[in-house]
Amino acid sequence: MMSLPDTEEVVDLESGGDGYYRGDTIFGILAELRQAGKFCDAVIKVKNQSYPIHRNIMSACSPYFKSLFTSHAFSTEKREVSIPGLPADAARQMIDFAYTRTAKLTAENIEVLTAVADQFHVHGLLKLCCEYLHRNLTHANCLGILRFAQTINCKRLEKSALRFALKNFGKIYNTSNEFLQLPLDTLCSILSSDQLNVSCEEFVFDAVCRWVDYCPDFRKIHMRRLLATVRLGLLPALVFEGKVKGHRHVADNMEVKPLITDTEAFLAELDKSEEPDFDMSLPFARPRVPHEILFVIGGWSGGRPIKMVETYDTRADRWVVCKSEDATPRAYHGVIAIGCIIYVVGGFDASECFNNCRAFDTRTKVWSEVAPMNIKRSYVSVALLDGHIYAMGGFEGPPRNPSGVINSPRLRSAERFNPLTNQWTLIANMRERRSDASATSLNGEIYICGGFNGSECLCSAEVYNPATDQWTLVPPMSSRRSGVGVIAYNGAIYAVGGFDGVSRTSTAERYSPSDRTWSNLPEMYNARSNFGIEVIDDMLFVIGGFNGETTIYNVECFDTQAGEWYNATDMNLYKSALSACVVRDLPDVRDYVYKKGENSSQQQTTGVQTAVATSSARTATTNTSPVISTSAGTGTGMSRLFTPALTAIGPRNTSSVTGSDMRLTSPNVLASRSFSSSSSTSPLSRSASSSSAATQA
Repeated sequence: MMSLPDTEEVVDLESGGDGYYRGDTIFGILAELRQAGKFCDAVIKVKNQSYPIHRNIMSACSPYFKSLFTSHAFSTEKREVSIPGLPADAARQMIDFAYTRTAKLTAENIEVLTAVADQFHVHGLLKLCCEYLHRNLTHANCLGILRFAQTINCKRLEKSALRFALKNFGKIYNTSNEFLQLPLDTLCSILSSDQLNVSCEEFVFDAVCRWVDYCPDFRKIHMRRLLATVRLGLLPALVFEGKVKGHRHVADNMEVKPLITDTEAFLAELDKSEEPDFDMSLPFARPRVPHEILFVIGGWSGGRPIKMVETYDTRADRWVVCKSEDATPRAYHGVIAIGCIIYVVGGFDASECFNNCRAFDTRTKVWSEVAPMNIKRSYVSVALLDGHIYAMGGFEGPPRNPSGVINSPRLRSAERFNPLTNQWTLIANMRERRSDASATSLNGEIYICGGFNGSECLCSAEVYNPATDQWTLVPPMSSRRSGVGVIAYNGAIYAVGGFDGVSRTSTAERYSPSDRTWSNLPEMYNARSNFGIEVIDDMLFVIGGFNGETTIYNVECFDTQAGEWYNATDMNLYKSALSACVVRDLPDVRDYVYKKGENSSQQQTTGVQTAVATSSARTATTNTSPVISTSAGTGTGMSRLFTPALTAIGPRNTSSVTGSDMRLTSPNVLASRSFSSSSSTSPLSRSASSSSAATQA
């Protein structure tokens, strides 16, 4: 029995569930005629219940009844049709649907009604039942609905239930009793799928063991087939040796020995390689497809803004240079993803600040212009709430006075964008002027923290209530932070890194809205400001930035459960003033993931060189050049590539090459070089450091 919520839904076929069906007058008249017994020419009898009907109405609703009533074997003089085994209530609902095109669906009747609709080919009713089941998919019932859909051969419901199960597998295998009841073939199909959403293959092995241990005497004989669904080549060597190889279902099982031997040889060869890579031809070493893609757009590199787009494949732990870049480079902007559309807001192109906004459709890979903001904003803070984009504060840029000092103040204003109407609307001003701040949304409100007010870096924070159109100050952070990264994560507000007026910081803190207090967190390995920040795979990622001496390409992530930071693979290009967002459930996700051969080092380099060439053409008078990484990552980054169960490691050397050095070198070579800070930050970034620096912007 499927576990469904105890609710009743009245749904109709013609309108898709809006409460009104088309041609309701006609259907209403037909229903009245049936209730009155007028013009009825047949009776459907179920058990001791009789239902007068019109043959033409039932024939129009169901090919089964059309065939029955038009068959030569069915006498026109015969009025009664007996259907044995059909529940009376289901028969009544089926007949009511034929006359009204509506049905009352509940957790109690959905299973029987779906089966009846399928048996008697009442396709409209079957469609409504499948849509009801789709809307009520949960971790507890999705596998049961999947098997039920397979039983009635409802491909659309089967597909949606399978997609739900694959996406939420991490929660399902550990808690669902339906998982333990899966047939072997269905289980192997799920576990071997490239779309199985697991951050570590260790979880797949745990799922195999849980299923086998439910009935070990009968199921352990299938261990060879089950173990083949685990991508053993992606496991950390310690996990493979300690957990898999020595497991009681594996250690003495001769049938799995060839797979264990092949994996040992693969991991040993991998350990010898200086730059290990995936072997896509080996099923046990091929990364699965991620359900979330992290996009990094634009930024500042080599003394100029860039238009480069990189995506991060969490399953392969690789960065991919995307070919679909915008026409105009920009830095110090904001990006927001709504569905599969990425909106790029404001920014700076080394000569002027923008109020224009761009939209990138990740499905069609087409850039387009959307309505501009009311005010130019670089160093803008953006957040998403209830389908609306909020743009807050920032810096309008020059004019300068005759002495060369910028007299344009930092902004207090804020505005909201409605994608449906393509319109920006000004909202209440913030309590403080702030640029180079960062914002996020939580519990129906917008939080903005830190920034620079034109004379000093800020530790203040405030929250916006859209219902009242009011800003309210909240307790300040423990440190001043300009160029900070702020994001909502596990019910709290995280403020990470930034510039405190003296130096870039590696500190982080967390705000709890319930008790209105800030608490300190472990420090990052790399101090940074003006970096990207996002949550993906339930981990908080910080990307690139400026460390006080140079732009960096280092990436690290924080696991709130472990309370530790971990290094991930570096980006392809050093950059700060970038912006990041996550796009989920892309239909063409494979276009943005790592593919050996297509995303080889040579092709990655080509993509980066294109970005560099475009940027160089735009600022030909600048002598500095972006610093490029063409390797898959440093040794520490690559350790995560084949070690999804991350291990905390020490800080990496973040120095880079001199601004005039255009050689494409690996990070290990870059570590021995230096890069002057003057070529890695924009004039505007220096303006946020202090009031004296602001005069040079």
